Order: sequence, then structure tokens, then C-alpha cells
Amino acid sequence: MVHRNAPLTLTGRLGGAWCVVGEGWPLRRAAERFQVSHTTVVRWACRCRSWGAAAMVDRSCRPRHSPRLDTDGGRGADRATTAGT
Repeated sequence: MVHRNAPLTLTGRLGGAWCVVGEGWPLRRAAERFQVSHTTVVRWACRCRSWGAAAMVDRSCRPRHSPRLDTDGGRGADRATTAGT
């Protein structure tokens, strides 16, 4: 069970973003306070500025697209039709 005030929960992300965006904390100070990297705080602050608190919810790590995947879903149908020519 994760503690509800842990830095990577919704509450922690909102707190870190609010310290930077709402209260004007330096990024490094917020990173130290929430025990995350400077890059993570930058990401939180940008998301909060752009889309507000609604953007701070958990996000899927699944890629939105797979550019190397064939258009047929990887079944190789286009290779099978060109092999007989």
C-alpha cells in the first residue's frame, strides 16, 4: 500500500506542481522537498500550467502508437502477398 502523501501519487504531484506554479518555489527546492528529480518537477509544473490539476492524474505508460509495427497489425499479410510475385 502506498502512502497517500507519497511524492508520486496524485496528491504529491499536485503539491509539487503547486509549489512551483502557485507559490513560485525554485524547481530544485521543490524537487528536494518532494524527493524527486529536477526533471520530474519540471514535467509536473508544465503539465499543471498547460492543463491544470486535471492533467496530474495517473497516465498510462503505453505508447500512443508503434511506428515500427506494420499497418496490418504485425501479421505479415503484406509480405505474404508480395512473396508470390
